[in-house]
Amino acid sequence: MKAICWEAPTKVKVETVPDPTILNPRDAIVKVTSAALCGSDLHLYDGYVPTMMPGDIIGHEFMGEVVEVGREITNLKVGDKVVVPFTISCGKCYYCQTEQWSLCDNSNPHAAMMETMYGYAGAGIYGYSHLLGGYAGSQAQFTRVPFADVGPIKVPEEIPDDKLLFLSDSLCTGWHAALNCNIKPGDTVAVWGAGGIGLFCALSAYLQGAEQVIVIDRYPERLEMAAKHTNAKTLNYSEVNVTEALKELTGGRGPDACIDAVGMEAHGFGLPGVYDKVKQTLRLETDRIHAVREAIQACRKGGTVSIPGVYAGFADKFPIGALFGKGLTIKTGQTHVQRYLKPLLAMIVEGKLDPSFPITHHMKLDQAEEAYEMFKHKHDNCVRAVFNPNS
Repeated sequence: MKAICWEAPTKVKVETVPDPTILNPRDAIVKVTSAALCGSDLHLYDGYVPTMMPGDIIGHEFMGEVVEVGREITNLKVGDKVVVPFTISCGKCYYCQTEQWSLCDNSNPHAAMMETMYGYAGAGIYGYSHLLGGYAGSQAQFTRVPFADVGPIKVPEEIPDDKLLFLSDSLCTGWHAALNCNIKPGDTVAVWGAGGIGLFCALSAYLQGAEQVIVIDRYPERLEMAAKHTNAKTLNYSEVNVTEALKELTGGRGPDACIDAVGMEAHGFGLPGVYDKVKQTLRLETDRIHAVREAIQACRKGGTVSIPGVYAGFADKFPIGALFGKGLTIKTGQTHVQRYLKPLLAMIVEGKLDPSFPITHHMKLDQAEEAYEMFKHKHDNCVRAVFNPNS
């Protein structure tokens, strides 16, 4: 089969690799019909996530058709159309039993590696380094799905992939990030980043009852998309002082909750931005945390900072004094996708939600190099590209 493989920082290549096979009776094989190019894939592409190896198949946000099932799989059959959560969960450990699916104890075969860095290991993730299990990813014609009796959800044949694909990650991640804000009637929520995750954070905050949602970015086309599809006010951080603008929009108090949907490659400016860029380039720190710093600074006293943006390791100049002095709550983590699949799918089926709007490009696997460069540099107004591997 064909698959997009990581070769080196800023280099991907379409290669012919062996088809996946059933390795465990709880496996399934899925023919991939749609696989998103997610913002967190750029962290791999840029070489900031450790333990990537040449030839690793990348991608984690996908859906498709079941073509083979292991002998213990009774919830799926060949021909089913499914969306697959990006986190891999066993369904039986303490964390899965308490619906903390992304913290699964049993799905990361390289747990010892992660424990060395983080103290404890989280769940395995498709196509996202050997630190997170070394699983083959989804930007391929076929993908092996471990614990297929726990993760995939059957979806209606008549609904187009574009409306369903982001259940695999981005839509659920935005919903999870907004829930972490504990939104109450009258609240203002500010969202840093108007990529796919940020857009779904903003939409979710509005649907969960926020009175005012404010999205911060520098790309006009993304800010226009946020205003049109999420009912948000927008701020272009290249034109305004974000903290002061947020004060003006909240009567001087600041947002009740701030969401960092940017992650470890935030574009800072001024001396702090240069400092972060130089240190990350030299691998003296792994994460540029400009968005986190600004969110902590801008959040009202006693508010919440929610972080769905991906971070990998260590960062300098974390404003712990402001965090402590203002009594802020921080909530972070990979999304417990399985917790949100059914209610969000119901909203899509009922016509209350159409999460296809961030998709700007459909591409073939053979266009991988073009797609990654376009997505990284925001060329051609690209917000989200979707690969259709078997088209």
